[in-house]
Amino acid sequence: MRIEHIAVWVRDLDTMRTFYETYFGAQSGERYVNPTRQFSSYFLSFDDGCRLELMTMPGINDRLSDPLIQSMGLTHFAVSVGSESAVDKLTARLQVDGYVIVGQPRRTGDGYYESVVLDPENNRIEITS
Repeated sequence: MRIEHIAVWVRDLDTMRTFYETYFGAQSGERYVNPTRQFSSYFLSFDDGCRLELMTMPGINDRLSDPLIQSMGLTHFAVSVGSESAVDKLTARLQVDGYVIVGQPRRTGDGYYESVVLDPENNRIEITS
């Protein structure tokens, strides 16, 4: 088995799509629109076949927790960029571009080399080697 895709509700579909294309090399499919439900989405594909679905629709509740405080439920997803130097470079680029880095590059107790960034809508992304 493998995870086929992860879906994230977002407010600004195009900003989020551009973020993942720009910083993580995602390839976007065509925008899907269901006018009856006022639902729109993009599927973003990554080189290894994993996909991220970005979805928007009126009436979706805002996140109730502070993005800097851990809470129950899905807390992050990780994107491997291939090397420790790639983690360092992407983290530095995101920081220069004004994104919140909540975990500077480091070796974790379970052996990962990673950093943690918030995307434009405060979802946690682990950047791993």
